Amino acid sequence: MSSTPREPAGEAPAIACRGVEKHYEGGLVKALDGVDISIGQGEFVAIMGPSGSGKSTLLHLVGALDHPSAGAVSILGEDLAAVANLDRLRAETIGFIFQLHNLIPNLSLRENVALPMHAKAGVARRTMMDRAGDLLERVGLGHRVDFLPVKVSGGERQRAAIARGLINDPRIILADEPTGSVDSATGEIIMSLLLEIQRERGTTLVLITHNEELAARADRTIRLRDGVVEKVDTRVAPAESPEPEKASA
Repeated sequence: MSSTPREPAGEAPAIACRGVEKHYEGGLVKALDGVDISIGQGEFVAIMGPSGSGKSTLLHLVGALDHPSAGAVSILGEDLAAVANLDRLRAETIGFIFQLHNLIPNLSLRENVALPMHAKAGVARRTMMDRAGDLLERVGLGHRVDFLPVKVSGGERQRAAIARGLINDPRIILADEPTGSVDSATGEIIMSLLLEIQRERGTTLVLITHNEELAARADRTIRLRDGVVEKVDTRVAPAESPEPEKASA
């Protein structure tokens, strides 16, 4: 099954996969088996499916962290197989947010958030630190910028991970279960923050989740099973209430 959004004429999709396969163990295991998807620029898409369905594998491929065994993956119209410097593409175009935040324990939150900027040539350290501080302020951690990760709560670490994912002003955010390791109240704060930033900047947001309530907020939900697209759900906007008829004089 293909998954194609409505896109403005002439605009390349943010992410496109054509016949994508990923094999392991010499081809005996197919994590993905002929996946065709297209995600429009500025779209919010949730990816769901049981464990082993291929969700994280797909996210790694579209994030240029791995290569498909067959098929093609393109980002903003550019085939990843033809990109000479994938590190630069990741640094300049894609922001990653993971379930377990992956912060470096001996670096402060500010230093952790600034890390992706090191992949960009010619950026002064002061500029990196200032931008990291601004983003930590944006996610409510302005008072924690010099704290080590162990000195803050799990929810605060995850908010720092969001700031890190935004440091290079990416056009695409890939979030792998970003609320999976926090309580529901903190998860709602994190999700609201992601959606606020996505709408404000027109960023494409791809979210892996097992939470049906979170997925229901997406423009579309792509459901994987056994490495194939099983179903695509499109959110239906609530119908507007008709205006009341004016009483005749």
